Amino acid sequence: MYRGFWYAQALDLDSALAPPLEESTQADVCIIGGGYLGLWSAIRMKKANPALDIVIIEKDRCGGGASGRNGGLANNWWAKYLSLLDICGEAEARRICEAAESAIDEIGDLCREHNIDAQFRKDGWLWTASNQRQHESWLVLTDSLDKHNANPFRAVDPEFARQKSGSPRILSGIFDPNAATVQPAMLARGMRRVALELGVRIYEKTPLTHLERSKPPVVHTPRGRIRAQKVVIAMNAWGAQFPELKRMIVVMSSDMVATAPAKERLDATGFRDGVCVTDSRTVLNYWRNTPDGRIVFGKPLGQFAFASKIGNLYDRPCPAAEAVTAEMRSFYPELADVPVVSSWTGPLDRAMKGLPKFGYLGGHRDIVYGIGFSGNGVATTVFASRIIKSLVEEANDEWANCGLVEQKMKLLPPEPFRFVGARIVRDALVRKESLEDEDRNADPLTNLLSSLAPAGYVPKKIATKG
Repeated sequence: MYRGFWYAQALDLDSALAPPLEESTQADVCIIGGGYLGLWSAIRMKKANPALDIVIIEKDRCGGGASGRNGGLANNWWAKYLSLLDICGEAEARRICEAAESAIDEIGDLCREHNIDAQFRKDGWLWTASNQRQHESWLVLTDSLDKHNANPFRAVDPEFARQKSGSPRILSGIFDPNAATVQPAMLARGMRRVALELGVRIYEKTPLTHLERSKPPVVHTPRGRIRAQKVVIAMNAWGAQFPELKRMIVVMSSDMVATAPAKERLDATGFRDGVCVTDSRTVLNYWRNTPDGRIVFGKPLGQFAFASKIGNLYDRPCPAAEAVTAEMRSFYPELADVPVVSSWTGPLDRAMKGLPKFGYLGGHRDIVYGIGFSGNGVATTVFASRIIKSLVEEANDEWANCGLVEQKMKLLPPEPFRFVGARIVRDALVRKESLEDEDRNADPLTNLLSSLAPAGYVPKKIATKG
């Protein structure tokens, strides 16, 4: 299975593999999925109640899915404020964003407390414009945040933005100091170790074969089963196998490349700390550097999964590597001779508003789920694990009653319309945003198709609910 640079680096430090499940057993909580959401939830519940018997099953290795293959950008939720405002009103949107702010420091605290070498660097997020059409596209968000006295972003002058990113292509930007970068696979493997040390039972190479919705539910695997009082579905894009969750998301890839180390030359551009950098596209360019001087650059240009059937679609080198590399080189032309040494891809669970949903599967109070993180789960899952914990405990508290629990989510079309439509809309967006690089307008049909895209960082309109 091909996972790319991040995971290969992580396995150099931790190649241990937990044994697969080969018996029938019982547990208080069975978590399906050994990525960030499953691991954070297990650690949080176990620290709160050490006597709780928690089992995690993982079809591959913990972190082998999106958690170990993402860009490693840990941002808070203020960028999603308008979408939250639309879903649950001003007071709850603000409360969620304020609560989610603590996720960044919680990642750092976990790494320090448990000696996890995840290359955690809290150096902020630079949100930029890489063409004239993107300039100040964030104002619809920041003006609303200013109105509610809640704006964490500060305007920066163009020279600061170019120097901080090291890219002459950057025209302007805003900066949020409360963001970080991590080596995502190292974080996942470190969290796996912490969970084991706390007494969580983990079974790797143990896929779910069937979830029996009895009371209590039973999780079936190829050579065993787990009867659990509570089951948590923490499967990211793989959660689309459940009919109730399938139309909440479209399964698509984000595609990444990594260069060879060129630290002295990269430092000379000014791009020398752990800042997250994005531009203002819907088909987002996102990137960061590594402590040894690589550029890691991503863009969602790759494949959609028909009927959300993932199979081995994303377990190979990135099919869009050439296009992603070309985009990266346009930001750093002076590093054009630095070779790209790895490319990879991974699935993400894109929801229409770019926000996850939590609830009980089919109304079954013993089966909890979280889905729809939309490629923004590094820090989001920290906050989400609080919601999962409260739903598992059936607590009547601020997390169980969070505005993202059992929200009314706009469903995507059934197949084959979802697959065909997603490709048409994505291609229209790429076409439109490529024309904008040349300060040109797209044709009316392209604009219309682009308007159907799910929410990105740049909001389409000001939300008004509440």
